[in-house]
Amino acid sequence: MTLTRREFLKGSCATAAVGAVAGPSLLFAPSAHAAANGHDTVVHLFLRGGLDGLNLVVPIDGADRTFYEQARPNLAIAATGAYGALPLTLASGAGTGFGLHPSASGLRDLWNAGHLAIVHACGLASSVTRSHFDAQLYIDLGTPGQQGIGSGWMARAMNVQPNLNGAEQLPALGVASRQPAGLLGSVQALTMSSPGDFALNAGAWSWQRTRSDSPAGLRGVNETLGSLWAGSSALELGGQRADRSLQVIARQSYSAAPAGWPNSEFARQLWTIAQSIQFNLGLHYATLDLGGWDTHNGQGTAGSGYHYYQNKIAELSQALAAFYAALDTSGHAPRVTVIVQSEFGRRVRANASGGTDHGYGNPVLVLGGPVNGRRFYGTWSGLDPEILSPHFGDVPVTTDHRQVLSEILIKRMGNNHLATVFPGYANYAPLGLVRDFGTLAKPAPRLRARPIKPAATEQPDLLERLMRYVQEWVD
Repeated sequence: MTLTRREFLKGSCATAAVGAVAGPSLLFAPSAHAAANGHDTVVHLFLRGGLDGLNLVVPIDGADRTFYEQARPNLAIAATGAYGALPLTLASGAGTGFGLHPSASGLRDLWNAGHLAIVHACGLASSVTRSHFDAQLYIDLGTPGQQGIGSGWMARAMNVQPNLNGAEQLPALGVASRQPAGLLGSVQALTMSSPGDFALNAGAWSWQRTRSDSPAGLRGVNETLGSLWAGSSALELGGQRADRSLQVIARQSYSAAPAGWPNSEFARQLWTIAQSIQFNLGLHYATLDLGGWDTHNGQGTAGSGYHYYQNKIAELSQALAAFYAALDTSGHAPRVTVIVQSEFGRRVRANASGGTDHGYGNPVLVLGGPVNGRRFYGTWSGLDPEILSPHFGDVPVTTDHRQVLSEILIKRMGNNHLATVFPGYANYAPLGLVRDFGTLAKPAPRLRARPIKPAATEQPDLLERLMRYVQEWVD
């Protein structure tokens, strides 16, 4: 039994609160937006389900356009017109041969501003699978072909991140209803679906917390938690730290998204990350998902009326554009890098159900202030069927996704422990995606709390006491 803050799942019962925390001591930040942080933040966005990259980054001229239209006669995005692809040009004005889906105008604007780069044909270079579950886990763990490592790539990066001194209140954040696999094994990360829901919800609703309409003198369960764990046992220390985690979030001025912010759950999650960066909580790593990309049938293209894929791209593009604008306004954009990837792409050839099946290589988007944008990176092999044939008709992977992540870790985070973060990965070379943070100072001493590991003989007593406290709260 290991009591760590990463195991904290709000809203289940006191068990989750107690087993949640063995991270560093937490101090409370001012609620007002602080000046731009002195460190970088990496945000990893996972598009779950297998994004159809060919209908996001669309070939618009040349031989590849012909091959594209032949493979997708009823699914191709038009090259021109009212619902045609948005051309992607270089800073010189020269064409690239590609455009973005017409509903991705926010991403197109980031491209034109030099804040978006695209890596061609990226993915799992050393492990081919058409299984969502395997591919997603390989990427989350950072160990293609291996699933038993027990920790995620982002958690390992956090564990060896230089220049952490233990005073960071929120060094890593997963915006989700449960622990993201990429943060598996971290004792410093916190997971919450939304700040407003990050609280204990055991027992009667009216007793869970003190509210404006509560009877005079009432102290809710959330306000009482800290005083219940006044001792020094492993269980009580865990309870104290769980309480601090709750209070860190409660004392920040998290607010509803501002006027004009996109109205989707995904956009609200990005607003949570934006505020967490602005609150100067020491946030270095953040991760979230956007699902719904498994478009085997009824995918749709672009045009008037309902098109499923069109709506998904609009949701993605609008939210990312709003996220960047908020960080740019507050002065934080130069220190934030966002990686957008999916587990694999879709087949080049459309299927008979108006959709696309599981493929292989896919574009990865990298956006943010430090990005050397308005450029394509990696190697594009083209859509000639003779080139695709050895790869079962798929776009081949020509860039290992770990190469992209490694460059951002080294250049922006000052974290060169690639052997730890991506065990088994070799031959890293930078693509030139991002600018160097600058000359890295000697890492400060790292003060790390260790997970509390009660002896095996203590576990029955701990669990017995835990259940007693749960029953007291419910009663």
